Amino acid sequence: MVKAFTSNTSLPPCNSSEPPPIPFHPQFHLKPSTRRHLITSLSILITPFFAYPKLKYDPLNPFSLPVSNARGLFQMPPVRLTNRYFLVRAGESEYESLGIINTNPVAKTSVDNGLSEKGKKQTVRAAFDLREMRACEGSCWIWPSITQRAYQAAEIIAAVNGVNRSRIVPEYSFLDARGLGAYEGKSLDTLSEVYESDSLSPNIKPPPTDDGTPNESVSDVFVRVTQVMSVLETQYSEDTVIIVSPDSDNLTILQAGLTGLDLRRHRDLYFGPGEVRYVDASSIPTYKQPASKVYKCLNPPSCT
Repeated sequence: MVKAFTSNTSLPPCNSSEPPPIPFHPQFHLKPSTRRHLITSLSILITPFFAYPKLKYDPLNPFSLPVSNARGLFQMPPVRLTNRYFLVRAGESEYESLGIINTNPVAKTSVDNGLSEKGKKQTVRAAFDLREMRACEGSCWIWPSITQRAYQAAEIIAAVNGVNRSRIVPEYSFLDARGLGAYEGKSLDTLSEVYESDSLSPNIKPPPTDDGTPNESVSDVFVRVTQVMSVLETQYSEDTVIIVSPDSDNLTILQAGLTGLDLRRHRDLYFGPGEVRYVDASSIPTYKQPASKVYKCLNPPSCT
């Protein structure tokens, strides 16, 4: 027979608004010190885990918390790279074969912006260079600009290296050819003027134009290629990525950023059409003082 629980505590009348007191029993009452320990334990459990950034998870300790080792924002130069990278410039384009500058993104998917016959041969050679370097041994991802010549180059690289087309990931804006503004449609020989300005400051833009062609400084391109690397370093881990650019400037500015080279000297890292390069910090050329270090303006703001 179960005995009814009894106590000496009198119950309030049924019409009372006060809750009935909890009867005393050793099982339901803790010593003050015990209550403090319990409250402390509960506070540890409900404290946001970001308050313990260095706490390691210990399966034998129920009060330890697992901490996520999330990657932070990508910085140039990076502390380390999660993936390995190959940089490829697409072969010569139809416009380049005519000696004409063409960087307007409106026409980037046009057939006229594709590889010339010479450019196709240069790209095939680049694809075999990648195979010789075992770039896609195991697996790799190919990231080309959506620009016609760069995407054609990616398809050739995939075919030669036995890469499934599903591993070609077109990039729609961050890898566009550098917009050269008023130089659009001019001779390729005039590029020397652009690079002279680059050597003075990475913030100097080519003159603007009204045909929709961007006029991008080195710093503008640097922002774009940094965004590409941020995406790649977040999306992949311990993979191989082949970046295919329609021009040299994307790649020289990217490699300068990755290796910590002064952006004013990005031209020192020039990529020829169809050139392949593995990202390697030891590939930095011998240091030369940038023009801005020796250039003196005698009559500012007129410095001619």
